[in-house]
Amino acid sequence: MTGLYIGRRTDIISNMSITIRSLIDQLDAEHTLDFREYETLLTGWDSSDAAYAAAKAVIWRQHYFSNKIYVRGLIEFTNICRNDCYYCGIRRGNHAVERYRLTEEQILSCCREGYELGFRTFVLQGGEDAYFTDDRMCGIVSEIRRRFPDCAITLSLGERSRESYQRLFEAGADRYLLRHETADAEHYGKLHPAELSWEHRMQCLRDLRETGYQVGCGFMVGSPYQKPEHLAKDLCFIQEFRPEMCGIGPFIPHHQTPFAAEPAGSYELTLFLLSLLRLIKPDLLLPSTTALGTINPRGREMGILAGANVVMPNLSPTDVRKQYELYDNKICTGDESAQCRDCLETRMESIGCEVVTDRGDAPGRG
Repeated sequence: MTGLYIGRRTDIISNMSITIRSLIDQLDAEHTLDFREYETLLTGWDSSDAAYAAAKAVIWRQHYFSNKIYVRGLIEFTNICRNDCYYCGIRRGNHAVERYRLTEEQILSCCREGYELGFRTFVLQGGEDAYFTDDRMCGIVSEIRRRFPDCAITLSLGERSRESYQRLFEAGADRYLLRHETADAEHYGKLHPAELSWEHRMQCLRDLRETGYQVGCGFMVGSPYQKPEHLAKDLCFIQEFRPEMCGIGPFIPHHQTPFAAEPAGSYELTLFLLSLLRLIKPDLLLPSTTALGTINPRGREMGILAGANVVMPNLSPTDVRKQYELYDNKICTGDESAQCRDCLETRMESIGCEVVTDRGDAPGRG
């Protein structure tokens, strides 16, 4: 009787594996699944399924980008933020963090250093700092555009008004990154204080798209209260919204937040989701994030092997990098970051890829 039970259990597992593989095949061929199919994938996959999806994802990445891995020069120009998001180390309520704000000339100096290193995309990222009004930010963006006309300018400044997005776009910004965090309104409410709304976050993404930006969204993997159904909604949202870029990474707790005792997100699940995102939108600009490299020493390389094609080394001044700590134990807070081009190139070459520093626009976008 025991042998019969084991045989039936093996058949069930085998049938589930066939179902998972067939769904991966469908996503590979049609680039679309429905909510229930994504939920099935996210509850039934195993490591062999992840490897199967990654192999297909790499084929698509190579089709659109060859073996090129694009690097973006990240400038974390302020860690002052008006928001109190429960997961974030630079949240308003964290009074232990040493706050800083770069001057315009410091930001331009970072760009100049990055340009000399070969970078042709700058990513200006910061907390929602009221000091950086539209006038100030437009002045900074237009000056970067004037001094480095062949470079792409990406902004990651959080929620702003439609008019603000328009002014920044007209000043010379090309791209805007705004993680949606979760495509489920109830889940969003568990991660943020009441003054922040999921509806407004989604409206901001629509405003950015309508303004003309190349738009990036994204979410945390393994954030508190997250269930497979939430991730299935994330994939459905990205499938419908069709962003040019998508940034995901494992949730990593910060000791000065309400989620300090929560477990980190799954490294393996993050890699599987990277592969699924590549299959959903084969020409996606898909970063292998610092969070992946923080949770695993070879995380960024494994992210590329799962289908990612972007890395973002840090160009910020070395004396402030440690203060932009969104989560604990963040890597690249010292001299080893953007300046270590040889190290980065060696890492990518070890997996058969080539680091390139050109603009790396989404296919079909200027």
